[in-house]
Amino acid sequence: MSPTEPLFFRSIFRSYIWGGTRLKSFLNKPVPSGERWAESWEIVDHGDDQSCVTEGPWKDWTLRRLIERFPVSILGRNATPQSSFPLLLKYLDCHRVLSVQVHPNDDYALKMTPPDLGKTEAWYVIDATDDALLYAGMKPGTNRQNMTEALKEGRTEECLHRFHPKKGDCVFIPAGTVHALGAGLIVAEIQQASNTTFRLFDWNRVESDGKARPLHIEQALEVIDFDKGPVRSIVRPTIESSNGRVLVDCDKFRLLELNQSTKFDSNGMFQIVTVVHGTAELIWATGKQELLLGQSALVPAACMNFELQLGSDATVLIATAAA
Repeated sequence: MSPTEPLFFRSIFRSYIWGGTRLKSFLNKPVPSGERWAESWEIVDHGDDQSCVTEGPWKDWTLRRLIERFPVSILGRNATPQSSFPLLLKYLDCHRVLSVQVHPNDDYALKMTPPDLGKTEAWYVIDATDDALLYAGMKPGTNRQNMTEALKEGRTEECLHRFHPKKGDCVFIPAGTVHALGAGLIVAEIQQASNTTFRLFDWNRVESDGKARPLHIEQALEVIDFDKGPVRSIVRPTIESSNGRVLVDCDKFRLLELNQSTKFDSNGMFQIVTVVHGTAELIWATGKQELLLGQSALVPAACMNFELQLGSDATVLIATAAA
């Protein structure tokens, strides 16, 4: 027997100085007490960071163990036991602005010690205060030389393109793009399964031990795509598909926004499902499960058909690897 039904996982929580309280109050996450929880990792297979199944015949199995045992059932036709889950889904509560950072592409990351994937990502804004800022890309004319000068002189922010995001915005951040999430945002993020981050600037902050977090300026300058410039336009769901509106379609993943009940054919590909507004019901051949705001599921490739019944004003994101 192999997994042919949706899989549900425990959240993995991360505490950072920029975290707030809204993973619990807004997204109803069962966060432990005593910390400012910044991130909730929903589906992940990356080293020691492993999603664990919460119920059913595979209860307490990690995603890595499932893939090693049932690679084709989980990932699809081209998978092997050596394959890893290529994507990572997380939620972020930005009580304070995050560090200014950049991620490498696959070629650079695979040469690191230890090797990793690069990190291309997309943000979906679930909630934003009126004064929230999002930093994405650099102002026109920024090059390695004037960026280096700005870093030395403490003028990093002057080089960054920024704007006020709105609820429902989706922003695509390819590897090599300088970026930072600002205070007042709750965001769902889909990304490559990588944790490779180079920090350029951390707003002169210190952590609870009185020390500043390390910066990675030389590495960051090596991987920044200085030809990219500002991320001028916020991605809007304008491309229609049979299964929803396409937000991002890149060489790493495809991200859809769904606002109405829909039947799906997996086409031999896994699907990540997460509810970013309202509630939804996930229905498959032998069962169904209600998904509340902030809850997620992994529909394995072997689950050939499923349906999503959306409640009033619900929004669901669907992500899968690039074909």
